[in-house]
Amino acid sequence: MQQVKEPLWTKGFIVLTVSNLFLFLELQMIVSSIPSYVKTAFNANSVQVSLVTTLFALSAIIARLFSARLLEKGHRSQLIFIGLLLALVGTLGYSVAPAIAMLLAMRMLFGIGFGMSSTAFPTMASDIIPAKRLGEGMGYFGLSTSLAMSIGPTIGISLLQYSGFNTLVFSTAFVIAVIFPLALWLVRKLPKGHIEPPMVPLEDGKKPGFNRRLLIPGALNFLMSITYGGLIGFMALYGEEAHLAHPAFFFLFNALAVLLVRPFSGRIYDRYGHKALLLPGSLFLIGGLVLLSFAHTDAWMYLSALCYGIGFGAMQPALQTWMIQVVSPKQRGMANGMFLNSLDLGVAIGALILGVIAKASDYAAMYRFSAIAIVIMIVIYVLGASKQTSPQKSTI
Repeated sequence: MQQVKEPLWTKGFIVLTVSNLFLFLELQMIVSSIPSYVKTAFNANSVQVSLVTTLFALSAIIARLFSARLLEKGHRSQLIFIGLLLALVGTLGYSVAPAIAMLLAMRMLFGIGFGMSSTAFPTMASDIIPAKRLGEGMGYFGLSTSLAMSIGPTIGISLLQYSGFNTLVFSTAFVIAVIFPLALWLVRKLPKGHIEPPMVPLEDGKKPGFNRRLLIPGALNFLMSITYGGLIGFMALYGEEAHLAHPAFFFLFNALAVLLVRPFSGRIYDRYGHKALLLPGSLFLIGGLVLLSFAHTDAWMYLSALCYGIGFGAMQPALQTWMIQVVSPKQRGMANGMFLNSLDLGVAIGALILGVIAKASDYAAMYRFSAIAIVIMIVIYVLGASKQTSPQKSTI
């Protein structure tokens, strides 16, 4: 008798995915556009521009350190709504910042709010997805993040270029405002039992604490995110240097590749584990970065975006699912928090280090240098992670 699959596309899962899409869309619309605005409005150098991304990311990381614990204690409603409110205030504050110091303060406020909300949504999603379809479910949920990371910069850079910074700010504030009624529905309709599942002892019998099994996938996600920090932080400026007509379209073609890959990557993960996705994905990332560094026409830029998007679209949800599956259900907030923290830390450090490299050389050399992070990622994976048992076979 054929076993019937548990439903994945429930109303709760759909609303969670849409909410997460809007949250990351708002982030990516601003984060890719504000460096260009800061450089023009405040005559900032490359290091000062990189601080706009770095301080936001560090603030989000700090916020997530206590967000996971609040989720474990059942304070999801407060976490979501306080986080959204802080993010909204920080966003609106950009338009009235008279100096770069004030704008950086608003970025930090936004980072705290974003860190709180962005921890809650994926944790809620991982708890309502059927266990046997976790890779597939988190793949589709992660599509909302990857899609926002791909189309958000296109929208943001275009709004800044054609309509001005204030229009961009109010557009992103509207996106946050849309999340409030969706979040209200979520906290009312999703039972708390889905969000705070009963304690499941860890395999080693120890009391819950930091799970060291998160270190390797977290390190891999950090290294991958370094390259993305260079893209969202400097793509618009690289377009000027390389005389590309439409640099914002890099993210559009990146999004197309993510959409192409994501429906298959989750099923591949559920069947074969992370080994089938991470090494091929890494090669696509390296290829995309190298192609981009030599791109002097839009056609070559589009090709590089497709390569990068294939790799990123396959690897990001695989890493997130891996991290969720190596912890107990009670620690899923910790796992999602570390996934997002490693992403933000990679973006922050990547933007800072790559900004220094760009200042000393140029943006083309910077992108070639960033590919080294993926080479290191491959070495760590081959030496430390590929010999491990696939997580979905041992922890679900």
